[in-house]
Amino acid sequence: MSLRGTRPSWLAFGVLLGAVLAVAAPVDAKTRSVLVLPFAPLDLGREEQWIGEGMAESLRLAMVQIPTLVPMDRSRLRGIAQPEVWDEAAALSAARTLGADVAIYGEVRRTAGELSIQPRLAEVSGATVTRTALDPVPVAEGKLMERLRTLPVAYLRSLKVTASEPELARMQKFAAPTTSVRAYEAYIKGQIASYRGNQEGNEAAVDLLGRAVELDPQFVVAHYAIGVVHQTLGNRWKANAQFRACAQLDPTYPEPYKAIGDLYLTAPRRLFDQAIEAYSKALDLRPTYADAYAGLGDANAAKGNFDAAVTAYQKALATNPLNPRVHVSLGKIYYTEKQLYYEAVTSYKKAIDLDPRYVEARMGLAEVYEEKGLYQDAIGEYKKVVEQDDKNTGALYNLALVYEKVDPREAITLWERYIKLAGPLPTEKDWVDVAILHLRKLKNQYKD
Repeated sequence: MSLRGTRPSWLAFGVLLGAVLAVAAPVDAKTRSVLVLPFAPLDLGREEQWIGEGMAESLRLAMVQIPTLVPMDRSRLRGIAQPEVWDEAAALSAARTLGADVAIYGEVRRTAGELSIQPRLAEVSGATVTRTALDPVPVAEGKLMERLRTLPVAYLRSLKVTASEPELARMQKFAAPTTSVRAYEAYIKGQIASYRGNQEGNEAAVDLLGRAVELDPQFVVAHYAIGVVHQTLGNRWKANAQFRACAQLDPTYPEPYKAIGDLYLTAPRRLFDQAIEAYSKALDLRPTYADAYAGLGDANAAKGNFDAAVTAYQKALATNPLNPRVHVSLGKIYYTEKQLYYEAVTSYKKAIDLDPRYVEARMGLAEVYEEKGLYQDAIGEYKKVVEQDDKNTGALYNLALVYEKVDPREAITLWERYIKLAGPLPTEKDWVDVAILHLRKLKNQYKD
């Protein structure tokens, strides 16, 4: 192994709900990945531009309640080009790049002063694309949150997906997670700020999400979102307080229990039993919660209960086979704990198929290749990581180590590059010291 490790109106809704339950077409029980994109805010003033992102957030919150639909995480969009508006061409390009089965997008307009939503979707199967324009949804003044309840139901009908009455009820509930348009606007703007992925954006997100909670203290999803941002900022106590407040407001909402499990799992003290309890509570509330199964697997792996971890990961994949992180977690156990080379490689490759930009999957695969003496294959994977992120010190370090075995002169160049990049970083000091020793030894061996 390398010296370094891997780094409605109610009447309208009732009519539409009845139509969904009465769909006569065959039910497609296959799990499908859904890429939900911001609707294009056409003809909207600057103060209403947020509504396009609001449509997407409403649909993501709703569709996560349906077991056969797996909304892709919004963060996946960071790795691809961002168009000015998500039109059909951009939506299809993103769906193909990210491997989505369905792309959901649309437009929001103001016509004669009235807001109108035009929902669209594209189903992608190989080279075949099936495009559908759903019926436009007019939105009377002050009725936005009410109309949001009908939108995911229309999408289910178009996709020929059936759902139980409790699932539909939860979907409706989370499609409009507050009755206050102003609170929802603050929430969406907070989410947009958090998508920047930097300190400034996260701090702005805390302020905006806090405003959403002030406007609607019962806004459970906003409480949860504040906790997520605090967790990202490293404010563990504030995150924990938000998650617990969220669980008290709605004891049936599983997300905060899963998040509390994450906090226990990463606590300085070894709180793995508490993490398992929290993940189990989330799964009691939503037995198809794949991310909670994944957390349960992580907690068991941390305790050394590797068979229990594998079982949990397999349950996660049975619910959501499209989660690359779970495949990586399985790959680690298969190789490091069970010495199952083929299974490890298969798991890492599956993760890469699902997300070609998943650095941890490529790092894991490269390390397996390296240990098995497949140096050219290892070099190929490390190079892809460095091509994606030229500041990835772990990949650059490991790449230099492998090149020592096949091309020492190239290794010299890579060690010099690593030392220049990592030298100013306090967290890299020990590794830089080792790299200097390697470089000195190689230069002595290959003096001109």
